This record gives sequence, C-alpha cells and structure tokens, in this order.
Amino acid sequence: MMAYILRRLAYALPILIGVNLLTFALFFVVNSPDDMARMQLGDKRVTQEAIDNWKAEHGYDQPLFVNAAAGGLGILTQTIFFQKSLKLFVFDFGASDSGRDIGNDIAQRMWPSLAIAVPVLMVGLAINISYALMIVFFRATYIDVGSVVLLVAMMSISSLFYIIGGQFLIGKLLHLVPISGYDTGLDAFKFLILPVIVSVIAGIGSGTRLYRTFFLEEINRDYVRTARAKGLAERVVLFRHVLRNALIPILTGVVAVLPLLFMGALITESFFGVPGLGSYTIDAISRQDFAIVRSMVFLGSVLYILGLIMTDISYTLVDPRVRLS
Repeated sequence: MMAYILRRLAYALPILIGVNLLTFALFFVVNSPDDMARMQLGDKRVTQEAIDNWKAEHGYDQPLFVNAAAGGLGILTQTIFFQKSLKLFVFDFGASDSGRDIGNDIAQRMWPSLAIAVPVLMVGLAINISYALMIVFFRATYIDVGSVVLLVAMMSISSLFYIIGGQFLIGKLLHLVPISGYDTGLDAFKFLILPVIVSVIAGIGSGTRLYRTFFLEEINRDYVRTARAKGLAERVVLFRHVLRNALIPILTGVVAVLPLLFMGALITESFFGVPGLGSYTIDAISRQDFAIVRSMVFLGSVLYILGLIMTDISYTLVDPRVRLS
C-alpha cells in the first residue's frame, strides 16, 4: 500500500509541472506583462514608464522562460516562470498582483466555501440515495418512469435557472432569507440556507439517476436472487443487501470529491455574494490577476490528484477483494 501511494505521488509531480506550464503559457498568450500592468493601473493613457515600474515591482520585468542575458543557472532561474511557479510546490503562493497575501486569502475564504459545500454534500447524498432507493423499489411502475423523466428534465436545466429561480421565489417573493450576502459567526446561517437549498436541488437530477443505475446493477445479481429465494421481503433485500453493496461505488465517488470541497463553487458563490474561493477565483479572472489564477489552478490540481489517491485507497477498505500493489 505504501509503495503504491509513493508511486502515485511520484507520478503526480510531472503532472503538476505540466499543469503549471500549461497555465502559465495560456495566460501569457492572452495577456502580456504590459497588458497586465495596464489592467492593474487602470489608466487608459498610462505611460510606458509607469508600466515598466509596475512590472519591476511585481517581478514581471524578466523573460518568461529563458533569460539569455543571465549566466549559469540564471538562464533558467532569472525568469518569470521560475520565480512565480517554483514556490507553489512548497505551497508558498506569494502575493497577488494587487499586493494581497494569497495564502492568507485562501485560509480565510476556504471556510465560507466549506460552509456551503459540506451541507450540500451531506444533504444531497441523503436525498439522492433515498430517492433512488424509492425509484428502484417501485421499478417498472409509473413511479419509476415518471421519476426518470423528471430526473432527466432536472439534469437538462442550467444551474443558473435554479439559482435565479431560487433567489426570486425564496428570497424576493417569500422573503424567507436574504437573496445574497454573507456575515460571520452564527449570522452567516441565514445567508447559507438559500445557496445550499439551490445547490442540493440542482444536483438531484444527476445524482439520483446515477445512484439508481448503481442500485439496478446490484438488484439483478445472484446474491439478491438468493436472498429472495430465502423468503426475505423486497424491502429487506433492498436496504440490507443492495444498498450495502451499492455503497462501494458511491463511497469511492464521495471520497474523490472530499479534497475539492473547500475549492468552492464558482457560479454559486458569485451569484450569492459568498466570499469563498469560488468567487475569489472568478474575481481574479475578471481582474486578470495571474498570481491568484495560477495558485488556484495549482491547488485544484493537487487536490484532484489527492482525491484520486484517496479513492483507490478507500476502494480497498470497502472491498477487501481489491488489493493495491
């Protein structure tokens, strides 16, 4: 097991380097350091001197990848890529182009993101699994057919519709909770209810349909027929046997997303005014703040790889027949 984990971590290093290189190249294909300076300075007729000063202050006055004017290792080290990207591998995110400490911002903004993501995950799992079990229990009936049609329709609707519809119905018409905003402490609860409800509803279509597929695959296996032959009621077969075995793929899928929870939801946080990492990333993209974008892409890549490793490990724990070597 330990050898497998170390091998996967070794594989992750070139992947992270590649992601870093690709992000760096794509960003500077669209925006040169001069364009970034003009965007940050905000003046239509900014002078070249001001641009050069801004680039020098923020470390963008050097070549991108190769510094032919430098000698020795300076050819590679005295470049924007080396100085802006190497520290990410020790999780030193540095300062944003606007001068803020990125690491401190991430530490503060991860909590609002988690305050939305964790309830959405837990409540969504409970609702989707329960609904999927009900559909399977009434399979080949009008309840089954009608539910599948409803789920496909819910999957086909854009998440923006759920957000705008929820804000209009719950926030504006019923005045039950604020439409957007955020507060600290217990006062944050009233601002989190609406985005959590909207996110859970938006995920019912895809989540329930996926879990229904898992349950239907299990319900036709030999052990289920054996349980029925012993005289067990369908309800007992479904909850005691089918659910237990179908939880293996469900659990591994949940484990995969656990490290990504605190990354935040880009659209949800932006529309509801929640100061999480999702809105943080969107704001950085709109401001063309390369330092923040680069840091968030790198962090997301690290967490995704960690999620895949945790998925493989969890699969061996819930299914003893599988062994990693």
